Amino acid sequence: MTDLPSFIAGLPKVELHVHHVGSASPRIVAELAARHEGRSPVPADPEALAAYFEFRDFAHFIEVYLSVVDLVRDDTDVWILTHEVARELARQQVRYAELTITPYSHVRRGIPAPAFCEAIEDARKRAEADFGIELRWCFDIPGEAGLPAAEETLRIALDQRPDGLISFGLGGPEIGVPRPQFKPYFDQARAAGLRSAPHAGETTGPQTVWDALRDLGAERIGHGISAAQDPELMAHLAQHRIALEVCPTSNLRTRAVANLDEHPLGRLVEAGVLVTINSDDPPMFGTTLNDEYAVAARLLELDAAGVAGLARDAVTAAFLPEGEKRRLTAEIDTYLAATVR
Repeated sequence: MTDLPSFIAGLPKVELHVHHVGSASPRIVAELAARHEGRSPVPADPEALAAYFEFRDFAHFIEVYLSVVDLVRDDTDVWILTHEVARELARQQVRYAELTITPYSHVRRGIPAPAFCEAIEDARKRAEADFGIELRWCFDIPGEAGLPAAEETLRIALDQRPDGLISFGLGGPEIGVPRPQFKPYFDQARAAGLRSAPHAGETTGPQTVWDALRDLGAERIGHGISAAQDPELMAHLAQHRIALEVCPTSNLRTRAVANLDEHPLGRLVEAGVLVTINSDDPPMFGTTLNDEYAVAARLLELDAAGVAGLARDAVTAAFLPEGEKRRLTAEIDTYLAATVR
C-alpha cells in the first residue's frame, strides 16, 4: 500500500487556478497589515487571520479579499508577495503554475502599471532560479468593477505585455455580472495571442458557462462546477476537451456547495469532462494544493495511480508548448513508477 498523503506531497504538479493576492501566507498578510495598521481592517496577528477568513458567503469573501488586496501598496510589496507565493508552491512540488493576477486592483491603488509588471517579472525570474518553478500570468478582469476595469486590464496587458503573460481572465462575483458584456475585450485579447480562461459557473448556473464559451471563447473554465447540472454542457466540454479548474475546498468555504460530499466533481469526471485540481486562494481557505489532491482522491476514490492521472490532466490543460507537456508528464510517470512498486 502506498501512503497516499506522502505520495501526493512528492508528486510533481501543475497549478492552474491560484490567485496572486489570495495566495499570500498568513505571515505575509500579517506583516503587510502591521505596516498599514489603523488603515486596514485586516488583523496584524496571524492567528486572528483564521477568524477573519471565515466567510459568510461569496459576497463576504470578495469583501475580505479586497481588504487584503488593499494591503499591497507598492512594487516592493508586489515582488515579495509573488516570490513568496512561488516559494510555497515549490514546497508542494509544483513545477509550473499559472497565477491569476488582477493588475487593475493594484494600478488603481497607485502602483504604476510598468512598475507592477516589472515587479512580477523580476520575481518570476528570481523564483525560477531560487525554487525551480516556472510561473506564468493570467491577467484577470475584476468583474465587480465593470467595463472600465475590463478596458484598463486589456490596456495593461497589451501595452506592457510582460513575458510571463499567457492568458486573459475574468473573476469576481458572477451574480449581476453577465459574461457577454466582456466579449469585445476578450476578442481583442485573443486576437493578440492571449488564451481565454474566465471564471464561470461557480455561484451561478450552467448558462454562465455557456456564455463564457460562446461569448468569451473560453479555452478553460475557472470553477465551472454548475456544468454538472447540464448534460448537454458536460458533453460539449468533454467532446472539445475544455478543462474545468476545480477547487473543492474553495467551493465549500464560499458556500458554493453545502458540503464536500455534495461536490459535483464525481459527476463531471463520470461525464468525461477534463478536470484539474487547484487551490484558488489557499491560505484564505485553510488549504493547500496537496490538500486539494487529497480531497479529490477521497471524492473520486483514487489510488496513487489515479492521483497521478489528475496531475497528468493538469499538464494536458496547461497553456504550455507540447514539448514542455511531454517533459512534465514524463516526470510524473517516473515518480509514479519509482514510488508505487
